[in-house]
Amino acid sequence: MTALICGSIAYDTVMVFDGRFREHILPDRIHVLNVAFLVPGLRRNFGGCAGNIGFNLQLLGGEGRIMGTVGHDFGPYRGWMRDNGLALDHVLEIPEEYTAQAYITTDLDANQITAFHPGAMNHAARNRVPDDRGYRIGMVSPESRDGMIGHAEQFAAAGIPFLFDPGQGLPMFGGEELRRFVDLASWVAVNDYEGSLLVDRTGWSLEDVAKRVKALVVTRGGEGSRIWAGGRTFEVPAARVARIADPTGCGDAYRAGLLFGLERGLDWETTGRVASLMGAVKIEHHGTQNHRFTFGDFEARYRESFGSALTG
Repeated sequence: MTALICGSIAYDTVMVFDGRFREHILPDRIHVLNVAFLVPGLRRNFGGCAGNIGFNLQLLGGEGRIMGTVGHDFGPYRGWMRDNGLALDHVLEIPEEYTAQAYITTDLDANQITAFHPGAMNHAARNRVPDDRGYRIGMVSPESRDGMIGHAEQFAAAGIPFLFDPGQGLPMFGGEELRRFVDLASWVAVNDYEGSLLVDRTGWSLEDVAKRVKALVVTRGGEGSRIWAGGRTFEVPAARVARIADPTGCGDAYRAGLLFGLERGLDWETTGRVASLMGAVKIEHHGTQNHRFTFGDFEARYRESFGSALTG
């Protein structure tokens, strides 16, 4: 079963501030904010939601294809994708644009300030979901506004169930549009803040959203995650973490775990734990695509974290 993952493909420039933002930002002076942070640590990584999710799904042994738009500077990322066995069938180059670029500064409390240049991602709607390639699962993750709307509609028209992951793209949409996404989707995944924003804009409670889809997943960082599915609520514990190196891309790694569970037909408790462990593996490494493991290693760590075998 192969998933088509629609979303951003981007270069991430990640900088580490050896301090805490809250110690340098005066709440009563936000209206005249003018701050600079010395960032001795800097890394340029391959990223973007679709890129990260596809990479992590590949590590798990799942099957996925990435759909996204890139710019004339895509060469190094193209080589990386090829070296890691990621297909380029649905990656469209827009020669007059740069590949999307994220500039992320992280402090010691894992808070982040991000500046994002969309570049070629603005043309995401030029890619269309094919209805003749045998895709059994889709994913709509953050990209351009028109791209997200179009791809959701195209998945639905093709009869392909999809996971709606609005992520940082959620503020682009009003209540009516978000209600439409939920009605088209089979599954919805948000973090706790995005869940609150989804509730505020749709006028629906999380329980209302859960009744309209096969499953609603809400991640809560170190507190684990909650999954509503089949009339039940599953509390998924956070997996054990050896060290916190970089939170960037943890949500994408988690979502790759969800896709893996859906592809393998795993129950929701197991799927949530796989996703949780993927986030834990990622947070222990700098960058979004610099971690590696064998599936045997992953199974052993799953047993260690949750006290049971990974089956399915």
